[in-house]
Amino acid sequence: MFATLLGPLPRPPLPDDAAPEALLDAALAVQAEHGLEPLTTAGWGDWSAATHRTDRLVKGVVAGPVSSRRSTEKVRDEIAGLADAGCPWIEVHEWVPDLRLAEPDAPARFAAAHVAATDGLDGVHLSLALLGGNADALGSAAVFAAGYASLAVDLIAGPDNWRLVVAAPSDRGIVAGALSVHVPADDGPEVLIWAARYAASTAGRGEARVGLATAGSLADLTWDAAVRKVERLGSAARLVTASPEEGRAAVDPRALDIRSAALGRVRKPRTPGDPTP
Repeated sequence: MFATLLGPLPRPPLPDDAAPEALLDAALAVQAEHGLEPLTTAGWGDWSAATHRTDRLVKGVVAGPVSSRRSTEKVRDEIAGLADAGCPWIEVHEWVPDLRLAEPDAPARFAAAHVAATDGLDGVHLSLALLGGNADALGSAAVFAAGYASLAVDLIAGPDNWRLVVAAPSDRGIVAGALSVHVPADDGPEVLIWAARYAASTAGRGEARVGLATAGSLADLTWDAAVRKVERLGSAARLVTASPEEGRAAVDPRALDIRSAALGRVRKPRTPGDPTP
């Protein structure tokens, strides 16, 4: 089980004249501190600079051909350039509101663009990220037409994206974007843990093929609010594989006990001699 960002962070709280490298270091450091990996530049540098400033895996991020309206050739060249430079994980982002899903040819257009942009690019983990809304109208055939090794989905703005998760072949990884990017929001671990385990249960996928993520960009938050989100994301990912004792201590007991959830309160187990309730 791993945790990662599906979007940028706000500007780190450094002086106005801080060097670009200092901003990038701060963005990388907060992710590493809370156990995220793969890391991302979070909007504060490029992949080449980032990968030389940390010993953790850093993923490259590329704007997808459909929502960005860029040619498949340009997108393919960017992906290939990152791969040739040694980037092991490349995430292609599509912004769902700009996919023109109401048009009848949207699924075919999406599939053709992504096949053209990725076909034959071997030796690198390619991940497709669908952000900002429900993309299930594309259908699983279009989404999985290209050879992406994993699918990242925004499950806050696009809860119907669970249909794509369920339809994903068992050999595809899933990155569940289940942490809200808004404040206030319920950032407790219960929903994140449930999302991770449900994704792992689909098609017998298993926890090794599943990660947790933010549901998009944290750039509109204050730095402190974004750091709290990163901390909660990393903590939830650890709890998914924690011991039962550690898990029970960290979550609302009603998330683990059906009877307590139904009653709306936690009831302690009865012991001999207790009066009848």
